[in-house]
Amino acid sequence: MYASPFAATPHNVDTIDRIIGIPFGSNKQATIAKQAIEVDAELQTQAVKRTLEVKNEVLIASFSTLTIRLARLTVNGFLENVDLVVRTLESFGEEADKGPLKI
Repeated sequence: MYASPFAATPHNVDTIDRIIGIPFGSNKQATIAKQAIEVDAELQTQAVKRTLEVKNEVLIASFSTLTIRLARLTVNGFLENVDLVVRTLESFGEEADKGPLKI
């Protein structure tokens, strides 16, 4: 059975740790981005740990990976998701800022 190094300690010195802050136009937009991105779990949960949080209008992503290559792939995938969310907010952002649709 494989034991993940993430299970042993909350912070492992053998990991590659990165924090990225993405500013949005508002707290609501940053929260929408967080909710959209966190739906998709990391594919290699034994080797990649990602946490997302919103502070004011900034989406903060923290990554811990076992290798530099995984760090690059994980951050690139995250930034692709951010790009998609930003383009969606640009297209539908005014509606998103108005709140939920009333049907």
